[in-house]
Amino acid sequence: MAEFFLRLSMFKLGWRALRYSKTPLNGPVQSRPYSTRSPNPFGLLFDIDGVLVRGRTPIPEAKQCFRNLVDGNGKYKVPVVFVTNAGNCIRETKAEQLSHLLEVEVSPDQVMLSHSPLRVFSQFHKMCVLVSGQGHVLELASNLGFENVVTIDMLREAHPLLDMVDHHRRPKDVVPPSKELPPIEAVVLFGEPIRWETNLQLIVDVLLTNGRPGNAVTSPHYPHIPVLACNMDLLWMAEAKNPRFGHGMFLVCLENIYKKITGCDLQYEALIGKPSLVTYNYAELLVRQQAENLGWKEPVQRLYAIGDNPMADIYGANLYNRYLQSMHRNRGKVQVKGSSAKHSGKVVGGSFEHCLPEGCCSILVCTGVYNRDQQDLSPDHTVTEQRIFHGHRDFGFDPSLTQPSFVTQDVQEAVERVFQLEGWAWK
Repeated sequence: MAEFFLRLSMFKLGWRALRYSKTPLNGPVQSRPYSTRSPNPFGLLFDIDGVLVRGRTPIPEAKQCFRNLVDGNGKYKVPVVFVTNAGNCIRETKAEQLSHLLEVEVSPDQVMLSHSPLRVFSQFHKMCVLVSGQGHVLELASNLGFENVVTIDMLREAHPLLDMVDHHRRPKDVVPPSKELPPIEAVVLFGEPIRWETNLQLIVDVLLTNGRPGNAVTSPHYPHIPVLACNMDLLWMAEAKNPRFGHGMFLVCLENIYKKITGCDLQYEALIGKPSLVTYNYAELLVRQQAENLGWKEPVQRLYAIGDNPMADIYGANLYNRYLQSMHRNRGKVQVKGSSAKHSGKVVGGSFEHCLPEGCCSILVCTGVYNRDQQDLSPDHTVTEQRIFHGHRDFGFDPSLTQPSFVTQDVQEAVERVFQLEGWAWK
């Protein structure tokens, strides 16, 4: 993980320029033409919902695709990492689900959930943090390294007068006394909760009171305590015919409520999950680990990110491709904060150095959020409902980053085309 900390410092140096740049550093990476020379080392990043499954139902082409991605012994032919913005479970659970649905063995080391990079945010692990989401959030927080956790349910039980929207849950007759909780020092948002009104109310209470929601708001505390959010997806695709609200929609509500009350913008200490650069960098490190497990001696030259959401999967892959190309162009010019090592196309971590991939290629499939018949992705298309920016508020909209390197009908067609482009035999 030492290498990831180093890269995280590097991102903080380069991210602001990338985020606010008006002139694209480069458009989406163009796929190399078919070559008859020896196969090139590459890695695959798979989104899950809308690419491999719809809700709990596997997409038929995905099962066939993964039969071809493993050999007769069940060993993957190339490095494979599953990169999803889902985050209501631990990676062991998700790996078990994928193994069952795809009928191939999936290791937890191949799974990256939206919250996975929080493992390296160790400066928050000893703080008292309020966590929001659903499922076994205590287990999830502990698995990521957090040691002092307060859940929304713990908070509403300690302060029963805070949750008042649902009349049936309001205290009846005698109001139980409040319980003492330690001051909350940070808020971690894992994913969309079940009772939005409760979570929105209590999170805002915590922010307004500087982590002491039992106290009255006497003066504004701004900047507020740190907020770390995972999964910015506005919409996602399940079994329904149309996309469903995602955690990004919950963040939109929280941001607007906070600004309506205070007049100030809600600030994030970290935004994690696609299309965040940190997420793709962490995924690339997992790809490299998979390549090492396969016994590869050559570094991975190119990543292929396959997704169904232009505003998350494609935007993020293209943003990471832009970052990679800027790093290769500016060799030796980026000084990594806290280190004497200069970035020269390699990142030094511990006793080894690692070549960055030359690029990240984005592939859009038509089995999820994106519908070829309803959405026009042409760069010169006039602004319509489909062209409204569905990404997060803090990611400036660059329409060129929604343009995939290529579009395929499904994941099997996508992977087959990648194998052909890179000179690998398919099947």
